[in-house]
Amino acid sequence: MRACVQRVSRAKVTIRPTGEVTGQIGRGFLILLGVGREDTEKEARLLIRKIAGLRVFDDSQGRMNLSLADSGGELLVVSQFTLYAQCKKGNRPSFTEAAPPERAQELYRFFVGELQAACSGKVEEGRFQAEMDVALVNDGPVTIWLDTDYL
Repeated sequence: MRACVQRVSRAKVTIRPTGEVTGQIGRGFLILLGVGREDTEKEARLLIRKIAGLRVFDDSQGRMNLSLADSGGELLVVSQFTLYAQCKKGNRPSFTEAAPPERAQELYRFFVGELQAACSGKVEEGRFQAEMDVALVNDGPVTIWLDTDYL
């Protein structure tokens, strides 16, 4: 399982073409989540523990020393299978390492549910397999790449 975790001052997901806003947060994390073919609930739990424990919010001395919970941050989760793009051959990415849509959606739903249970703050989300506009203001910028194969 892969996640691109961005510390944001605000973020919003709008569905195209309807313009429906499905998720909107203030200060916190925007999580772009990719599910791989071999991923299970074990990888989802590992990723949640890592994200919940990331100490990348400023303390009173301006040092990145606080977790999401310590800072009262919010979460916005967006499914993004393209995190599994393979670009070694040619110029057209291959997505064969991404989980099939049914399995990816199952693990995405599990991830969001477990994240809500693990984090006391607001958890919003995009819409699985929808065309979305994701707007964000990256705070810092701080962007952390997490891959359960390397945690």
